[in-house]
Amino acid sequence: MVDVTRTWMLEMENIIKEFPGIKALDGVSFKVEKGEIHALVGENGAGKSTLMKVLSGVYSHGSYSGSIKVDGKEQRFQNTSDAEKAGISIIYQELSLASNMSIAENIFMGDEPVKKILIDWDAMYSRANELLVRVGIQMDSNILVKNLGIGLQQMVEIAKALRTDNKILVLDEPTSALSKSEIDVLMNLLLALKQQGVTCIYISHKFDEIFRIADSVTILRDGKTIDTKSIDSLNEDLLINLMVGRDLNQRYPQRERVHGENILEIKNYSLFDYKEGKERLHNINLSLHKGEILGIAGLMGSGRTELVSSIFGAFYGKSEGQIIIDRKEVKINSPKDAMKQGIGLITEDRKNLGIFPVLSIRENMVIANLDNISGSIMVNDSEEYLLCDQYVENLNIKIGSTENKITSLSGGNQQKVIIGRWLMRKPKILILDEPTRGIDVGAKFEIYTIINELVANGVAVVMVSSELPEVMGMCDRILVMHDGTISGELMHEEATQEKIMSYAVGGRP
Repeated sequence: MVDVTRTWMLEMENIIKEFPGIKALDGVSFKVEKGEIHALVGENGAGKSTLMKVLSGVYSHGSYSGSIKVDGKEQRFQNTSDAEKAGISIIYQELSLASNMSIAENIFMGDEPVKKILIDWDAMYSRANELLVRVGIQMDSNILVKNLGIGLQQMVEIAKALRTDNKILVLDEPTSALSKSEIDVLMNLLLALKQQGVTCIYISHKFDEIFRIADSVTILRDGKTIDTKSIDSLNEDLLINLMVGRDLNQRYPQRERVHGENILEIKNYSLFDYKEGKERLHNINLSLHKGEILGIAGLMGSGRTELVSSIFGAFYGKSEGQIIIDRKEVKINSPKDAMKQGIGLITEDRKNLGIFPVLSIRENMVIANLDNISGSIMVNDSEEYLLCDQYVENLNIKIGSTENKITSLSGGNQQKVIIGRWLMRKPKILILDEPTRGIDVGAKFEIYTIINELVANGVAVVMVSSELPEVMGMCDRILVMHDGTISGELMHEEATQEKIMSYAVGGRP
């Protein structure tokens, strides 16, 4: 029996999208009611991004089969402009603002109000200020975007999306780089926009956000629609089961916590930032043992990334203090120096600093290891291919061919390629900065398992993470940072979210 009481803002029926050798979407059907917040979830590679590219006109009508209706009207988008005219706006995880332009110029880029033949600057700034108020920002719209934090930039993107008669707002992993307070602001804004009648599609791997704001959830798996359920009928365990197709009884794989001798010491370590003209780290002291996972927690801006990137020689600044590896003091002035000491770093910014998007999977994996597979004159091609194939198999990386571009992979598989890159070097110390950011729960478990295997073989791991359950579930010790210093240390068995947060804000549990 058809439910005639429901009013659909979006209907996507039997969407099929194929690439050479791959059916990315296999008959996906997806409906969103007017004025609801609808979550779209699934493992990396499930088809979420492809489906949204169909919806936004990135893939034109004719390159896929199936139908799209917006507010009851069938649509055949040939490009992104067609989708925008139909009231669809998408805010991607990687923001697309021009940093050297003002907020107003970014909001109205390509759609500037005109008086006669000239841009009406007064009207543009006035309207931009109104949009900022709508998204909860009391700020002059002539400020340059480069002077804004990530949270405010996210709000500018939303204001930009609302400048037209927006019917559907799509947010793809919008909180991956936001602090807790910024996430709270975004959540409240989306709930306010819902009251104003805006329909929202929310893509996220963070279950707490989904259960906080979503009205209903559609689950994709392997390019197919698995189910659509109201949020009230779900819990986290059921949602995970629907996403991965199996019960995931443990989020964090168990391991025996056995530590070896001390491998790394940092003594009285401080760091001055030339660019900002201020001290980033002050009097840091820490130790790390073989076979240990040392967690580093703290709020954004606490100095976590500055600490690990400077240990790797990848921070532009002046450091003071001692770095001691295997009881010998070393000087690390560049990543090359760090690599010679057996240190590897997996950066938090996979897109801009982790992968080489124009290169193949194979080239991305071996790029840090060319010195180990080179002959007297040139790279040993056969050894390169053998090594790459070996790590693809060992890490269970799901690919068609190692010669495909790395951008053809899901986020979880891209991360495995980067992990493979460093495992080839057989590091003594591996630093992981937000290793599972933007990765689904199934891929997270696989990466946790890889990390556990590393420490079982004596590798020492430093893990920086904003996800407190991840830090507590994986780490043997947890150092908490606040304002460039270590404000507290907790052993695995005594750590709680409350204690960590108390240290993170500069207090004591």
